[in-house]
Amino acid sequence: MGARRVAAAAVASGCVLAGLLTSGATAAGPTTYTIRPSVNQLYVLDATPGAELSLVHDGAVVGTGTVDSLGSLAWRELEAGTYSVRGEGTESGPVAVADFDGPPPAQSFYDGQTLSKGFNYITTRDGTTLSAEVSLPGGPGPFPTVVEYSGYDPSNPANTTFAQLFNSLGFAYVGVNVRGTGCSGGAFMTFEPVQSVDGYDVIETVAAQPWVAGKVGMVGISYPGIEQLYVARTQPPDLAAITPLSVIDDTYRGTLYPGGILNTGFAVPWADDRAEQAMPYGQQWSKDRADAGDTVCADNQRVRLQNVDLGSMIEANPFYSPEIGDPISPSVWAHDIDVPVFIAGAWQDEQTGGHWPALLDDLTGSPHVYANLVNGSHIESLSLGIFGRYADFLDLYVGHRVPGTSKNFVAPILAQSLTGVGGLQLPKGIDYSGLDYAQALAKYESQKPVRVLFEEGAAAGQPAGSPLPRFTRTFSSWPLESVRPTSFYLSGRRLGAAPPKDTQRTGRRSYRADPSALPATDFPGGNIWAANPTYDWRQIPAGKGLGWITAPLRRTVVAVGTGSVDLWVRSSAPDTDLEATLSEVRPDGTEVYVQSGWLRVSHRKLDLTRSTQISPVHTDLASDAAPLPAGVWTKVRVELFPFAQPFRKGSRIRLTLDAPGGAKPLWAFDSTVSHGERVLVAADRRHPSRLVLPVVPGVQVPATAPDCASLRSQPCRTYPG
Repeated sequence: MGARRVAAAAVASGCVLAGLLTSGATAAGPTTYTIRPSVNQLYVLDATPGAELSLVHDGAVVGTGTVDSLGSLAWRELEAGTYSVRGEGTESGPVAVADFDGPPPAQSFYDGQTLSKGFNYITTRDGTTLSAEVSLPGGPGPFPTVVEYSGYDPSNPANTTFAQLFNSLGFAYVGVNVRGTGCSGGAFMTFEPVQSVDGYDVIETVAAQPWVAGKVGMVGISYPGIEQLYVARTQPPDLAAITPLSVIDDTYRGTLYPGGILNTGFAVPWADDRAEQAMPYGQQWSKDRADAGDTVCADNQRVRLQNVDLGSMIEANPFYSPEIGDPISPSVWAHDIDVPVFIAGAWQDEQTGGHWPALLDDLTGSPHVYANLVNGSHIESLSLGIFGRYADFLDLYVGHRVPGTSKNFVAPILAQSLTGVGGLQLPKGIDYSGLDYAQALAKYESQKPVRVLFEEGAAAGQPAGSPLPRFTRTFSSWPLESVRPTSFYLSGRRLGAAPPKDTQRTGRRSYRADPSALPATDFPGGNIWAANPTYDWRQIPAGKGLGWITAPLRRTVVAVGTGSVDLWVRSSAPDTDLEATLSEVRPDGTEVYVQSGWLRVSHRKLDLTRSTQISPVHTDLASDAAPLPAGVWTKVRVELFPFAQPFRKGSRIRLTLDAPGGAKPLWAFDSTVSHGERVLVAADRRHPSRLVLPVVPGVQVPATAPDCASLRSQPCRTYPG
């Protein structure tokens, strides 16, 4: 939408919004309700509860609905055009519904809004007001400024954590609630397109304030990290850069339905929580403000009963639907992001998952993409090995200044608050001493853009589990150009370099799929973000899964990227769910978790245009779903989510296979497919099942392995031998 600013400038001031004004005029007489057209949506306010209304477009009724108890009704997913509302004996005058790709308002719309320190409301192009909290650092302005934007509570005046963090780094901070949450108006649906357009208006309104120096940046981890991608795709002309942390690449395949199996452990409860908190006064702080006299906040609650039922929507769409999935999957449109990007996350992220690196090579429109990839938990993207480069990025691309030293004081405090480990320091970073801004920027940009932080939690001289890497390696691109897909073939109970020669039944093994055979990999009584949580990670019971293992490695193998588990399977049922787990078995008999992958075998159809030897991509389309043919060996490919792991000389690589649910903390899966069916795996000359790893030659690693219990978010247990 940045390019559309040129078109907007040619439009007389106010014309863009002329069709978005509320209307009550009608040929039959004045209506008793208010019409508020929006971006591919239309709201009815102040109507009679229970009244039946019709939406009219080009003289035809295109929708009907019943007014809720708060007097509201909303229609979504409308084509741009002129509409009216008919009901209660009248018909409204025509109003114009705008399109997602339509031109933005004139600059005067943003210039006319004033934000001051403290609590504010930002008006979007459709008249909806979004609650915003402004926090300014000390000293005279104007200030470099960052925006956090999400459906949590960034505009809650009592939530000062990130405001204090960024103020301490010398940035003004603006926290904004997306529509339908907190004190913001409108109705809510997670990641719906109108939120992206609202975000455009937020950026431009904030950038127009006199206390803002230059263009603004965006900050936030998880939900507000993801929202940055959605806003940046609209190309606000005054957006300087984004810093998405702990995000997703594909809503369906990465988090909600990995391998086509519904994630009931994190994704569904998260969606339920968002829906609950978006109900009228679903966040207590908004009720407190309304009770204290904030009439705007109170008025903004009245459309909340028009929120989308997220739970029903998820259950109604077990397959990938491009119409639903593409608008909310960043990989599809990431090429539209045209600002510098600093992105970071963890392979074993227990919330959004570790699939996000698949987004990196889709960010083709960004002039600079700096990626930081690490083992660990959901908050690892703010760990000490990353935070220094993160703060430098904000200074250089948002503040347009030489990176300062305040990060050295801020980062250890943040790390201790998140992990409980005190007394830490930032590792040595880039030295900007004596450089001017242009020189500092050039030095930052001369670094290789992809940083892989290995063995987080095992840094030399630090307490075990500290949020610091043991060593870091840098690369020029993702996926790594030097990756060599390397096969380890299943044979009996072994993994080996050579395909099996046997063509007899001895190459076949089986197990009973039992989703209840293992408890969830939990961390009882602890905090998964803390150092050294106690994991309950158990071995698969006999007969409930299969395992294969290499001989002790003769040389160190470093794998970085996605992996593929290519299996020839049969089942006594027409469908079954698979969970493949990769681990390292050390010479001392300990076993370290590395990564997992999942597949509902009816979703086995591959997208051949996107799949590679180490990255099977499934279509997940309903039209491609197919049961397993009875009595026939069928090849399926399970994607191992991305990871980075040094398998040292003397260690063994292990692969296990069972029904999903016992490997990844917090994640659990819908088990409606698996009901004790027998699953058979063939591993012979005619059916060469294999594990394919992304081996990267030439990566130097410390000779000895760290204590396995120190590695963050990589559970450790005893291998039974």
